[in-house]
Amino acid sequence: MECSSLNRFVAFVVALALLAGCAGTPKRKLRGRAQISPVVRYALSLQGAPYRWGKASPGEGFDCSGFVKHVYGRHGIRLPRTAYQMATALPPVDSRYRRPGDLVFFNTTGEPYSHVGIYIGDNAFVHSSSARGEVIVSSLDKPYWWEHFLGVRRPSLLDRWLGSAGND
Repeated sequence: MECSSLNRFVAFVVALALLAGCAGTPKRKLRGRAQISPVVRYALSLQGAPYRWGKASPGEGFDCSGFVKHVYGRHGIRLPRTAYQMATALPPVDSRYRRPGDLVFFNTTGEPYSHVGIYIGDNAFVHSSSARGEVIVSSLDKPYWWEHFLGVRRPSLLDRWLGSAGND
């Protein structure tokens, strides 16, 4: 009888763990909101916006680079349209020195710089996810993201793109 109760208890715990893993990602909020940059605050406010390939607006949805371009454009910084163009135009930053607002790049399709998101701190980034179908926060600690991680870029360092770049 004790073995049967133990088995039921283990099955119950496993079921709870599986259900918790299926739950949606709650909207992420950062500690110390007063210290969050306007770029990161706005990017986080767009969580749940739909993923739409080729789109770059809250009304229509976003692909990954459209999301980043929209967020930075809202703050007066014009960026190229694609993740690859952003990565090749912006100066690299050593990933050990990344800061909230930096862009994080990944190889998700077999092509370099095929995905981009905005680093928000705490080893996390906000991005428009085609797999999840919406703007979400993901952790760089997850094996998928760490294995596909390519580097960091900092838009605020590239003055030549201000007001002149875009490839709209």
